[in-house]
Amino acid sequence: MTYRLSSIVGQGYDDFWNCQKRYRVIKGGKGSKKSSTTALNLIYRLIKYPQSNILVVRAVMNTHRDSTFAQLKWAQQRLGVENLFKNNISPMEMVYLPTGQKILFRGFDDVLKLASTTVEKGYLCFVWIEEAYEIENEADFEKLDLSVPRGYVPPPLFKQVTLTFNPWNEHHWLKKRFFDIKRPNTATYTTNYLINEFLDATDIEVFNRLKRENPRRYAVAGLGEWGTTEGLIYENWQVKDFDKTLLNNPNFKNYFGLDYGYSNDPTAFIAFSVNNKAKEIYVFDEIYKTKMLNCDIAAAIKNKGYAKERIRADSAEPKSNDDLRRLGIARISPSVKGKDSLLNGISKIQEYKIFVKPQCVNTIAELSSYCWKQGSNGNGRNEPCDKNNHLMDAMRYAFYDVKNHTPNAPQKKAEYYITQGGF
Repeated sequence: MTYRLSSIVGQGYDDFWNCQKRYRVIKGGKGSKKSSTTALNLIYRLIKYPQSNILVVRAVMNTHRDSTFAQLKWAQQRLGVENLFKNNISPMEMVYLPTGQKILFRGFDDVLKLASTTVEKGYLCFVWIEEAYEIENEADFEKLDLSVPRGYVPPPLFKQVTLTFNPWNEHHWLKKRFFDIKRPNTATYTTNYLINEFLDATDIEVFNRLKRENPRRYAVAGLGEWGTTEGLIYENWQVKDFDKTLLNNPNFKNYFGLDYGYSNDPTAFIAFSVNNKAKEIYVFDEIYKTKMLNCDIAAAIKNKGYAKERIRADSAEPKSNDDLRRLGIARISPSVKGKDSLLNGISKIQEYKIFVKPQCVNTIAELSSYCWKQGSNGNGRNEPCDKNNHLMDAMRYAFYDVKNHTPNAPQKKAEYYITQGGF
């Protein structure tokens, strides 16, 4: 029995399906068929091009099983070719039995191993990065892009990287790199549920209700427009190119926070000024970098002129704090933690409006994506996600001292705030 491909794949993806440009980048709302169509397309291509192989990538390796691996198995069944594949969980790979071609799965949590991926037979032509929004650092993508796919491939084979994602954050590097500037080697697409003819009336009503009740979320989750993530922790903020000299008056006081990182997590330093009377925070500087030794951190702080400032740093790193004092950052102090300190700190910061200089791109990115965990019923839980939060933690550490500062008023004792929960 033969099938028309359009009856299996559906409409709206003709150009995407046939595109052979180096980069094929698609953002879309939920229910837009972007991931399922990509899975169908890659299974189809593997069979069409006998020497091709595929690499599928997500931010974290162990998230493949219930997402891309399951989607590609579904695509095999949808195309009626599941009997031609051997699908292995450990090591995770799919083998096309007639030729030995493979679909390999990797994670950005081991970038060096990812960049060294090779195949024994044929050519590693096609790369699919699913949920590309989860890739926080463009540099990690660069490492992959410079390594896979690479080298000559004989016609009719071609090399292509496909990126699929929900566009939660308009400040993400994906927008600037692929959507803001048109390039001849890049095809970009925006899709939404309106082109998914496989949805029924109850599915459509879910989107209609979202449109009525939460237009901002509907624009992103429904229509695939750029926006901010659901359950954002700090909503009262904006990018503003303010003159730092305006902060030189008695109503403002500067604060500095430091969160340690190294390999996967960056070291995050934030500098901001607070006007308690107006309930305003002005973020004017940051440091955000991986693989910084303590001597590198000290040098960076000195280079920015903050060596003599009071800096609140993570109390879980007493050895690093002592090391920085020895290296000349004499006024570094551990963060003060107590019962419910995380939620107390967030609650206090939420009372203020936050302004961020455009140069503080990593602070902007974290504010755009720092969100509450979602419960099993889709409602937010009273617990922040432990990601996109390095500068947010640094700000919270420093904000402990904001609690003790009121212009023209005596300082209250720190012991009081410790007993009240602290930050």
